[in-house]
Amino acid sequence: MILKRQKKHREPTIALINVVFLMLIFFLVAGRIAPPLDADLQLVHTEDLASSPPPNALVIHADGRLSHMGQDIADPARFLAGLPAEMQATVRIVPDRDLAASQLVRIGQKLRQAGAGKILIVSERGLR
Repeated sequence: MILKRQKKHREPTIALINVVFLMLIFFLVAGRIAPPLDADLQLVHTEDLASSPPPNALVIHADGRLSHMGQDIADPARFLAGLPAEMQATVRIVPDRDLAASQLVRIGQKLRQAGAGKILIVSERGLR
């Protein structure tokens, strides 16, 4: 009796790698991520500018104290109740850098319970 050898089924991985490689080369040659800036262009330097929070933002200080436009706020729900209805859909908060994350989460939860739709955290973007 003669036994036949079974052929092993191989996955065509080499063909797949070739296709992906060719697509990569095509997009590198045909596409352009962003147009280059002019060589003589000088970008604005903003490091020395004083920053201030947006006027409709709830400021949370490092000690957990809340303020809005310089006025102290006793409770996040009171802040939300004082806003017009269209501003309650998106609430901006500006936390202090040294504020504990647990306090930030707690205040965010109170704002959600009071009816805030979306809560945005305003931060400083570092470009170093």
